[in-house]
Amino acid sequence: MNENFKMLAKTLFGFEEILAKELRNLGAMNVKVGVRNVTFVGDTGFMYKANLALRTAVRILKPIRQFKVSNEDDLYNLIQTIKWDNYIDVNQTFAVDAVANAENFTNSHYVSLKTKDAIVDYFRAKVGKRPNIDLNHPDLQINIHIQHRDCTVSIDSSGDSLHKRGYRSATNIAPINEVLAAGLVLMTGYDGTQHFIDPMCGSGTILIEAAMIANNIPANINRREFGFEKWSDFDPNLFDTIRNSLLKKVRESSAKIIGYDKAPSAIYKAQDNIENANLTEFITVKQENFFRTEKEIEGKTIILFNPPYGERLEIDVPVFYKEIGNTLKRGYPGTNAWLITSDFENGLKNVGLRTSKRIKVFNGKLECRLVKYEMYEGSKKGKYMKN
Repeated sequence: MNENFKMLAKTLFGFEEILAKELRNLGAMNVKVGVRNVTFVGDTGFMYKANLALRTAVRILKPIRQFKVSNEDDLYNLIQTIKWDNYIDVNQTFAVDAVANAENFTNSHYVSLKTKDAIVDYFRAKVGKRPNIDLNHPDLQINIHIQHRDCTVSIDSSGDSLHKRGYRSATNIAPINEVLAAGLVLMTGYDGTQHFIDPMCGSGTILIEAAMIANNIPANINRREFGFEKWSDFDPNLFDTIRNSLLKKVRESSAKIIGYDKAPSAIYKAQDNIENANLTEFITVKQENFFRTEKEIEGKTIILFNPPYGERLEIDVPVFYKEIGNTLKRGYPGTNAWLITSDFENGLKNVGLRTSKRIKVFNGKLECRLVKYEMYEGSKKGKYMKN
């Protein structure tokens, strides 16, 4: 029988509450929200499920030891007290990722090196050999987190970051991160009962994440590998059981999911990625200039898009964003329109519509706002135009 243990799911800034809700819906216990992370309790099967199903998690860590450290010698000595042969064979590879926020540990890279030395020396003393380092594709990814004097040693069950879903083979300029895309879709309140439009869809990431949400398809069902598959205690039968259980909960949404982009190359890339994700029957993409479109579908509709910021394309930003506002007013009454941008001065101020929500998020290191415009039918829409 599997025992329960504590885990930590890392996420992007602003998505902590959404991730906590995802975890509760999956059946996690003792869910607690932190900063860019959520801790929870579950068993090995739940760890497999969390990696497969969570949309807004970047990685799932399993803490194995916690202790107090005052300096590098403390760290080295305490790392050596861990029975590393329970986690890795001398013929396997490992890598160490460290985050240090403490007066006595100001260099995270040095913390990584000190941890690596301690593990290597542990094996040399015990078996006369050492495991090798592989920074790109290690058999075991180790995470060290030092906050003041508290050190947590974890093993990373995800391996590669969970934003690497496995469906994206083709990208455009500055493609949006898949976890960010999924989080933004969930922030709009989209659940598959509404129609969904991405009017500047690029390589299709937002559309794909929306379609997986609409049809309750596990976020990482297309991934080739997770970190835990290389662990000595990996249970392939349990993993298959969890995977099949999640696939039985897939449903079929009848709402339309539509993407536009004016660049033919973007449409080709989006079609490739949609096909890789096995979602061709659920998503329609068209080569269209959004500024020349209007709403073609009846019923509740959510629009979400990631328009170019000044960093991404050479455009006249004020004119471009003004045209976004004009197109929404003219062509998309009766919709809730959301967009993310880092351009507050030249961009958002020129949309010409009043926002009903503004949420702080980050796209990489860029501070952004996810904003909502409620486009009312008929005369009400005038209410949301700036005076």
